[in-house]
Amino acid sequence: MLSQKDLQQIERFKKGFPWMKIVSAATPERGITVLSKKEEDEAIAYADSAKVAGKCKFVPASGAASRMFKDIFSGLEKLEKGESLPADAPVYKLAANIEKFAFYKEDVFGKPADGPEYARKVAAALLLEPGLGYGAKPKGVLDFHRYPGEVRTSFAEHLVEAQDYMRNEDDSVTLCVTISPEHRPLFEAAFAKVKAEYEKKYGVRYDVEFTYQDKATDTIAVDMDNKPFKTADGNILYRPAGHGALIYNLGKVKSELVSIKNIDNVSMERMLPLTARYKKVLMGKCLQLRDTIFEMLREFDAISNPLSPAAHALCDRVEAFLDRELCIQLPLCTNPVERFNLIRSKLDRPIRVCGMVKNEGEPGGGPFVIAGKDGSTNLQILESVQINKQDPQYDFIMSQVTHFNPVDLVCCLNRYNGEKFDLLKYVDEDAGFISSKSFQGRELKALELPGLWNGAMSDWNTIFVEVPLETFNPVKVVLDLLRPAHQ
Repeated sequence: MLSQKDLQQIERFKKGFPWMKIVSAATPERGITVLSKKEEDEAIAYADSAKVAGKCKFVPASGAASRMFKDIFSGLEKLEKGESLPADAPVYKLAANIEKFAFYKEDVFGKPADGPEYARKVAAALLLEPGLGYGAKPKGVLDFHRYPGEVRTSFAEHLVEAQDYMRNEDDSVTLCVTISPEHRPLFEAAFAKVKAEYEKKYGVRYDVEFTYQDKATDTIAVDMDNKPFKTADGNILYRPAGHGALIYNLGKVKSELVSIKNIDNVSMERMLPLTARYKKVLMGKCLQLRDTIFEMLREFDAISNPLSPAAHALCDRVEAFLDRELCIQLPLCTNPVERFNLIRSKLDRPIRVCGMVKNEGEPGGGPFVIAGKDGSTNLQILESVQINKQDPQYDFIMSQVTHFNPVDLVCCLNRYNGEKFDLLKYVDEDAGFISSKSFQGRELKALELPGLWNGAMSDWNTIFVEVPLETFNPVKVVLDLLRPAHQ
């Protein structure tokens, strides 16, 4: 029996999602803030001195690392069939450089050698049991970096990062890590392995919460005819609805200031000063914006008559601020009371400041100014699937894109009266998308909820700030661990 929610989702598959209405790419000319060193230093000083009701590092870390090893799985399959591979095949690169990886152990991989048989042995030992079994483990517990006397997982690197720039006044360090339930023992073991050592070394107390994507956010899958997809045993298939479902987890975080960064975006500790500097820049800009908006809201609440000259002057000043700082241009409103309420409502929203790096071919969502449903413009991060490639202006708009978002965000989640925002009220339900997947060898269509830093934060106050590319070091495939930031 299909639920009402199921029927609504099936209707989504049939009708699709509306394309985002793009006004322009966000660029340094309008939409992306490029700070001078003096302005960066001022933001860092603000981050160090501003009062904040707790800090938390939010790390999306659910899902297995299978995509990280997709090319290696493919190479292993072909080698086991006796098929030939090109000399530059990823599985050969892995074998040729095996000693450079932090997970290398001679008793697991043997002494390095040449040839297809050793490459097959390396791939099998890495991906399968009784080897390391990395093909079925989450990225967070894989050995990423080797130090003298220590090998660190990506999760361990997040712990080290957090003690630097997310430390609370009482020297506590709070992390919220979203994981899959079946991976909890692996994460708990990885945490227990380093907790005491790091707390002593860095003089902190870690408070780590592992949370799960709520099963209630799973979405129904359909076949290519938009009929419910049934598994081999006849059951309807439901799938996790993408990282957009994590807005529920984020909404439960008790801290006011939250830093968001993916589990695989880490680097060696020698790069921490640069990483921490620009995280604090984003934090400072977020807190500066918070305090400016809070002061404006107090001014609004001090006005008893929205028809007064003082109300009109305040609206003019704030409307100019919204346009200049947040790229929010409001629709013409001739009713002064409606204008007063509209402008106030645009202030009283969650805040996010997103790092943007210059576009040099790395993956990531793009920054745009879009037209919202109420006729006002605002800043959004869009994925390619949200953009209509048939639009005559598509090529021109995309040619103007100068930056991309590396999932590097700082958020303020409290209202000016100290209450928490209900984050679910600021989601654009029309900003989801449909993706193609497969299950049991059959094609299906999956429904993705509005992405966490896309449509799930659609109705937030947003600033984009340029940060150096060196702060973005994701490990999307295993060979990325050979890059300088990981060696």
